Amino acid sequence: MGRTTLVMGASGFVGSHVVRHLVERGDTVRVWTRPSSATRPFEEFDVEHHTGELTDDAALRAAMDGVDGVHYCIVDARPSLRDYAPLWTTNVHGLRHALDAALATTVPKFVFCSTVGTIARVPKWQLANEELPHNWAHLGGEYIKARIAAEQLVLEYVTEHGLPAVVLNVSTPFGAPDYSGTPHGGMVAAAAMGKLPFVMPGSMEFVGVQDVARAFLLAEEKGRAGERYIISERFIPWKDLIDVAASVGGVAPPTKQISARTLLIAGAIGDLKRPFSKKDPRLTKAAARLAHIQSATDHSKATRELGWEPAPTELAVKRAALFYTGKDPDLVASL
Repeated sequence: MGRTTLVMGASGFVGSHVVRHLVERGDTVRVWTRPSSATRPFEEFDVEHHTGELTDDAALRAAMDGVDGVHYCIVDARPSLRDYAPLWTTNVHGLRHALDAALATTVPKFVFCSTVGTIARVPKWQLANEELPHNWAHLGGEYIKARIAAEQLVLEYVTEHGLPAVVLNVSTPFGAPDYSGTPHGGMVAAAAMGKLPFVMPGSMEFVGVQDVARAFLLAEEKGRAGERYIISERFIPWKDLIDVAASVGGVAPPTKQISARTLLIAGAIGDLKRPFSKKDPRLTKAAARLAHIQSATDHSKATRELGWEPAPTELAVKRAALFYTGKDPDLVASL
């Protein structure tokens, strides 16, 4: 019999691509979504549907019963909120229910989607790796604090309960299809259509979403329990990727580059308004920092232990730009 694998968060950008790769591998794929989640990202595939909230322990156990692996891609990635309680509810408290269900059903491998936001910052002449302790939670705001807490929770279940879990520290992904409408994907779309007014400052770690999905399958097969693996292609200036997107769209790239100082000022204004507003702020100071604060990372551990070899991120940006501008899907798939 073939493998049966559960993807939690299958309606999201990363989760939907993990589903795609598992189906292509020949797995029987189960998907876990909330009742309100969109199904468009995976509706083309024949999958088993499991729907519920993360507090529904019986439903979680039913979804995990008999599977060969769980790919956990559920995350609330909103760094700018009026009330941060939902961020902790999803990223930490809900995760605990899923981990308990994985223990109860003796899941053989639990692959957890974390972020490079839990990787340390280092001097510009160095590369950050998985072994260095985190050192900038005070700058990252509640989003980073919640992601750190989530990752630590997973690792605690490994050491204290024997859960065979692997952590993937995933950077900002690009690619196609993107039915979930990611914010960074929106910038690529706007650039490809000549509608992006300015370029973000600095550089970040980026990766193609197809390479992220491949990393999940490799981690399920080869990843060591309790280990963290950086899943990022390389450190790239925002401007370089925006220029790629504009060239695919046949338009001129934006010439104005917003400064980090301007972003921080806008974020500070958002922080001042947040306690008195009925809406989530468009930007906070912590969120503004995330656009340019992280260090370049070293993904050699993932290459060495998992056999993960990412393609250039520019290729994923080209796919995304073609997708957003409605180009021939066969052309997107051929890249």
